[in-house]
Amino acid sequence: MAVSEKDRDILARTLWGEARGESLAGQIAVAWTIRNRVEMDLHNDGKPDWWGEGYAGVCLKPWQFSCWNKNDPNYAYLSGAKPIPAKELARARMAADHVIDSKAPDPTKGATHYYATTMPRPPTWTRGAKQTLKLGQHLFFKDVP
Repeated sequence: MAVSEKDRDILARTLWGEARGESLAGQIAVAWTIRNRVEMDLHNDGKPDWWGEGYAGVCLKPWQFSCWNKNDPNYAYLSGAKPIPAKELARARMAADHVIDSKAPDPTKGATHYYATTMPRPPTWTRGAKQTLKLGQHLFFKDVP
């Protein structure tokens, strides 16, 4: 699959919005969760999946990554209305590039979902899912029902 500059930019912005407080390793883990969605064909049918297609499609799918919700305080930065601090965006871009270019292995063991432990309670989708990793302030899951 060809990855465009837009895909790289949207992935980096998503990492900044979702995991800017994490280490590079934490941002890489979040990026792998997105890549796992990009690469997975949910029903092995070759048809588009509900969570979008390609990096930009997966990241921008409504209600999948809260940082892109128009009511989220991060949205003004992600949309370009406010500037993201250059050093922070550069680190997110580094994480995005490492994952897209396969320069970092998948620490999540195939996770397609995660949530921040700062949430007041786990999302309902975690019931029956397999936790694969806890890294920083995020828990990662696969086999989400």
